[in-house]
Amino acid sequence: MTTDRTRRTTAVRPGFTLAEATLAMVLLGIAAAGVLLPFSGGAAAQAEGAHRTLGAVLANDLIEWIAGTPFDEIVGRYDGWEETEGQIQVGGATPGDSRYAHFSREATCAWDPAQDFFILATVTVRYQGRPVATIQRLIGK
Repeated sequence: MTTDRTRRTTAVRPGFTLAEATLAMVLLGIAAAGVLLPFSGGAAAQAEGAHRTLGAVLANDLIEWIAGTPFDEIVGRYDGWEETEGQIQVGGATPGDSRYAHFSREATCAWDPAQDFFILATVTVRYQGRPVATIQRLIGK
C-alpha cells in the first residue's frame, strides 16, 4: 500500500483566497480614484465656466435694455432693479425658464445731479447667490 504523501498533504485549489481578493479590490479602488479624480475636477470647472458665460450674457442683455431706455427714465426705472432666482426674463423667455433657474440679477444706476450728463449703470448677475458677472457702463445724454 503505497501512498503519495505530497498529494495527501497539499490539495491544489485554483483561485484566490479571501485576503488576496480583498487586497486586490482595495488596490483597484485606490487606482480608480486616482484616475477619476481629475475628471470630476474638470467637470466642475467646465460647469463654472458655463455659469460665468451665461451670467455675462444676462448682464450684457440688461445693460443693453438700460442703455436703450430714454436718458431721463433710466434712474427711475432701473435703479434698484432686481430679478430673483428663477424670475429672469430674457428675449421672450418666461419667468421660470429652466436655463435661468438659479440665476438672479440686479441693477443700480448712479446719477450725480451736479453732472447730469452721465449715469453709471451697474448690473450684477448671481448664480445660486454667488456673483458670476458684473458689468458697468457709463451712459451719456
